[in-house]
Amino acid sequence: MHYQALLSGERASLVASLAAEAERRLPELIDSTVRQILAEMPVYADARFVSHAELRNSVRANLEHVMRTLRGSDVPDLSQARVTGRARALQGAPLPELLRAYRIGLTEVWHRFVELTAVAQDLAALVAATTAIWALIDDLAEALTTAYRDTTAEVMVAHQNRRSALVEALFAGGAATEGTLWDIARVLDLALDGTFVVVAAETPRLGQEPLPQIEARLRALQHASAWRLTPDLQVGVVSLRDPAAPAAIVELVREHPVGRVGMSPVFTGLGNTARALHLARVALSSMTPGTPGLVQFTESPLAGLVASAPEASVQLAHHVLQPVLDLPGDDRNVLLLTLRAWFDCQGSTKLTSERMFCHPNTIRHRLKRITEELGRSLTNPADIAELGAALRALNLFPEATHLPAPR
Repeated sequence: MHYQALLSGERASLVASLAAEAERRLPELIDSTVRQILAEMPVYADARFVSHAELRNSVRANLEHVMRTLRGSDVPDLSQARVTGRARALQGAPLPELLRAYRIGLTEVWHRFVELTAVAQDLAALVAATTAIWALIDDLAEALTTAYRDTTAEVMVAHQNRRSALVEALFAGGAATEGTLWDIARVLDLALDGTFVVVAAETPRLGQEPLPQIEARLRALQHASAWRLTPDLQVGVVSLRDPAAPAAIVELVREHPVGRVGMSPVFTGLGNTARALHLARVALSSMTPGTPGLVQFTESPLAGLVASAPEASVQLAHHVLQPVLDLPGDDRNVLLLTLRAWFDCQGSTKLTSERMFCHPNTIRHRLKRITEELGRSLTNPADIAELGAALRALNLFPEATHLPAPR
């Protein structure tokens, strides 16, 4: 401690005598300290964190501890500084203002020592007193700051834990029945009846955020949001300021894509977040694994429908495409690639041939074989719809190509 290192022997004795003399005027010292704090510090004058009565009690307790320390040669009593630091941290008072109030109080003590030594013109006592006061200020400031920061860290951890629990409850969908939805909206700073989207981004590695600093980046655009990270996803609900906001959010998310990102449709009411999360996950699943990018659920209704029912979709793929899936590897792959290209080219044989770098007649021959193998027509709307859905299922669940047909 600074105080012990700098003050001992004769110096300590001189300071103890001055402290004993000054302590007789402690009530006056308390009054002058409180007046100066209120005059110089609006945060205390406005009673923003503590009442004037609480401030006076705190000043009294701290000055009494200071006097006891200055009167003795023992270890400075820093307990009150720690108590004050913890209490003000819990109240949310700013640390710089708190330290300034301490300096005002100890400076008032020093002024009393100056008055006492001036009468006897005791320069040695004044030097000792000055050394003691500033050493004690260092020790008290360190104790107060440590207690304040430790408490602030505890509060932040507790707040983050509660926030995480409320975000989890929001995405789990049980909040409305548990009567905590209003509390969730208040803590997460989200409008209960606002307009939102949910974003789900797959993590590139365990514990790594695919959308780093997304909450701060959204806040800069004046969008409140709440996020949580799971082993496979980073998911968030974003409050929208206006109907055009989703476009800005899409652009923000697309700036640095590291994996697949799904976004729900725009929805109203915080209680619908769990449903929106499901749709965001469906949108994510509609993208080919390993392909970075963003899809909003409304952009591909068929993909969303297929992705929302994996087992049924795989069964559909096998039911519709089984004859082709049963062909030898090269035949199967060529026909599937041709059929996919034909759908991507909106049924144009010419565009399909250009995409696959072969003659249009080759494409016509392959399409004819496909229709013969499958017993379906590429001119019948019902057959085309089933084929499109089956291909989408194979695209989303490529392992289904090599699985035995469901029974």
